[in-house]
Amino acid sequence: MARIVVITHEYDELLKRRGMLRRWTSSYMLYDIVGELQRRKHEVVVARGLSSRPTGHAALLHVDATVTPDDYVDYGRSFPLCLNVAAADISKRKVSGAVLDANDGWNGPVIVKSNRNSAGDPERRMNRLARRAGQAEPFPEIPEIGEYRIYDTPGEIPDGVTADPNRSVERFVAEREPDGFALRFWVFCGEAERCTRYVSSHRLVKAARFIRKEAVPVPDELRQRRRQLGFDYGKFDFVVHEGKAILLDANKTPGRPQNLTNLLAEGSANLADGFEGMLLQHGL
Repeated sequence: MARIVVITHEYDELLKRRGMLRRWTSSYMLYDIVGELQRRKHEVVVARGLSSRPTGHAALLHVDATVTPDDYVDYGRSFPLCLNVAAADISKRKVSGAVLDANDGWNGPVIVKSNRNSAGDPERRMNRLARRAGQAEPFPEIPEIGEYRIYDTPGEIPDGVTADPNRSVERFVAEREPDGFALRFWVFCGEAERCTRYVSSHRLVKAARFIRKEAVPVPDELRQRRRQLGFDYGKFDFVVHEGKAILLDANKTPGRPQNLTNLLAEGSANLADGFEGMLLQHGL
């Protein structure tokens, strides 16, 4: 059995105590995968920060920040196998296939997003925890961007927004349905995966508010994009627009669905299979 180290930031909260009984739980999908790996007799150690730097057969870099600090990446590289060590930057401008190019002639609707994953909320949360501990903010100068905004044409974008490095201006490439809009979520760990298409009446599709869903195949161009971005574990959000798969968002610390016990049990077992497959590939 392998000794697996989960590398989190010093101010990450992989585990929290919640409810009247103060039981340990987590908002991350990894929580259930780790539980399954432990049931299979693997030893899992959480390295919170870089002070102790435990060793192991393999590691997973699970720092919930858009850009993983270099010292955490260097620690990950010290292991024979470290998942997501090559996926250190998941900013929208880097991963999205819909980023507006002034030379592409697009005159349709555009959407303005934060360039950071989850609008920079994880970094601001870690900054608050650092201040409470009397320490310097690990991610200073993280501005509040606010809600996504959709404009009918690029000409309606306010001055200065396109050049703002904290924002990502993208073509609004909707996957339209007669009764709404669709968005596809691809969750994977190694060779294990599931890909689901959600349809919603809202233009900004969320898995929590949908009309229907269905399992769909993963397009080859998304698999190629995953290899380019260096992802071993995570979640991709994408659409198929005019016959082309377009990646919109890539997350290396995906969240955990709440109140979906059966889905979590089935999904965590499958993704744990993928983790073990990578261990075998590396002779671990």
